[in-house]
Amino acid sequence: MAPRARPTFWSLLFVILLLDGVATTFSASSEANSLLKFKSSLDDQSNALANWNSGSPCIGDQANWIGVLCMKGSVWGLQLENRGLEGEIDVDSLAGLPSLRTLSFMNNSFDGPMPEIKKLGALKSVFLSYNRFSGEIPADSFEGMSYLKKLHLAGNQFEGAIPSSLTQLPRLLELRLEGNQFTGQIPAFAQHDLLLLDVSNNELDGPIPASLANMNSSSFSGNEGLCGAPLSPCTAAPASSDKKGSSSFTAILIYAIVASVLFLMALVLLIFCLRRRNQTSQSIEAPPPSNLQKKASFKEEGHVRHGSPDNSSSGKKAENFKLSFVREDRERFDLQDLLKASAEILGSGCFGSSYKAALFSGSAMVVKRFRQMNNVGREEFQEHMRRLGRLRHPNLLPLVAYYYRKEEKLLVSDYVENGSLAVYLHSNHARGKPALDWPTRLKVVKGVAKGLTYLYNELPSLIAPHGHLKSSNVLLATTLEPLLTDYGLIPVINQENAQDLMVAYKSPEYLQNKRITKKTDVWSLGILILEILTGKFPANFLQQGQQGSDQDDLATWVRVVAGEADQWPAEVFDKEMRAKSESEGEMLKLLKIGLRCCEGDVEKRWDMKEVVQKIEEVREKDNDEDFYSSYAGESDVRSSRGLSDEINFSIPI
Repeated sequence: MAPRARPTFWSLLFVILLLDGVATTFSASSEANSLLKFKSSLDDQSNALANWNSGSPCIGDQANWIGVLCMKGSVWGLQLENRGLEGEIDVDSLAGLPSLRTLSFMNNSFDGPMPEIKKLGALKSVFLSYNRFSGEIPADSFEGMSYLKKLHLAGNQFEGAIPSSLTQLPRLLELRLEGNQFTGQIPAFAQHDLLLLDVSNNELDGPIPASLANMNSSSFSGNEGLCGAPLSPCTAAPASSDKKGSSSFTAILIYAIVASVLFLMALVLLIFCLRRRNQTSQSIEAPPPSNLQKKASFKEEGHVRHGSPDNSSSGKKAENFKLSFVREDRERFDLQDLLKASAEILGSGCFGSSYKAALFSGSAMVVKRFRQMNNVGREEFQEHMRRLGRLRHPNLLPLVAYYYRKEEKLLVSDYVENGSLAVYLHSNHARGKPALDWPTRLKVVKGVAKGLTYLYNELPSLIAPHGHLKSSNVLLATTLEPLLTDYGLIPVINQENAQDLMVAYKSPEYLQNKRITKKTDVWSLGILILEILTGKFPANFLQQGQQGSDQDDLATWVRVVAGEADQWPAEVFDKEMRAKSESEGEMLKLLKIGLRCCEGDVEKRWDMKEVVQKIEEVREKDNDEDFYSSYAGESDVRSSRGLSDEINFSIPI
């Protein structure tokens, strides 16, 4: 009998790879079935999950289905925010996703009790804020979730006690429970790594655990019964007395005080009636317009004469005068406080005028009027403002409050003393201040890039998360760190006005094809970079409402001058910046990045992630001692074909 052939190494390897491929295919099919089962349990009226139909949800790290996050061919996350989804979350169907680590269903309309997420014990982050979940959360709802780091349940209708099992999560870093109806005391959290805990605007009472004394006081605001650090100290209840004599004396004293108060109230009422009888029956006109009202010609909604019959519905009218705050860490004031404050006109922009209002407390706020938002409904506007109010980043000027009227809106933010980047670039001579040097301009560009990255991560559903990036919308803090303003407004601006107002609608892709894309903000960033480096104001922004073209924008000017200049780069860079710098190489590197951002062809233009990565590589000082040596031998061809093929200074047709 012939000896049995032994399997070779290559045959074994083939079998292993074949089995691995079969396992991968089976796993992908199983995950697809689990997701389809999950989809069938939802009420998806807006058809947001339309492409959840066939094929594999993941190929490598690339997702084929919307809202799915992939890693190595498996589903590791679901990010279904702002999709208009309703119903209850079917956790059992998600149990078929063994690699699932993160869930984000924020800003939908899910309802019912708290989902049994402890069945998904490997989860690291769960974001269920701003839905319609309600009822009590069982104390053991989070038992066994030893990997959970972030849990956000804010803005729902949960009630009852805070689940005690939360205190047993060893890796918990963030816990957001604000804006619910939790009652009782805060349990003692023993986690040393807990970075954020927010229980504001609930119905909690009792002392705050000592382990949370170092948290920000705003994390506990809106709970009248809470006390202890970081809030005011708890006061002990007075000890009761068993002596009858003391009790009798106390009772007599109380009766005397009550009788005295009643007598005084009757006297005051009598005086008031006598004075009222002597007055005429004519209604008294409302007080004269305040400082801000005069400057802004602003009228309060539902304004009536005092003493008129219309004033009887004061409860509803008073609601119209209230500012809606989107931040808990700011001083509280109302619309009347702003209208009575001394006002200073800061300037008139595309949307309207901005005013500095100095409150009686000494702090200053900026009030911006918007009249091009009257097509958006109250609920839609309020929800979007709350969404913007949740943004937190060092390079964003936070929205503090807003005021809604059908005809116009007011947005309130902090006042920044230094003013805008545009003033520093184009008006510093008039202000008698020195020009910005190269390190500061690079710092501004990097800060703007970081702010845009954050907006792209936090507002993924917006086609252009900023949409209005320009130098006048970049404020400079006292440290000259940039702060982006007027971001995220495209969803609430009237589309018929957007073409005349928003920078995004002046991009090449909109002027040519009437569309904006995820790369439109990249184009705006490129124009801003060129403006910062050249010190020149973009020509196509000088006349609002008029369509520019590639022939009159700043990018074209840079390409033309760089192609014709004999002394590169002196003809392009701001001479005041260049005179104080020996970093022409790094300046040129940033200029190239700006030009790549201004590529007219959207397909050839870099995306935001690539741009930010390139910007981070730019340094304050050159690595080469002689920058010009890198261009040796090119001077004889500059006039014929531009500086180099790499920079590509040709004017697009």
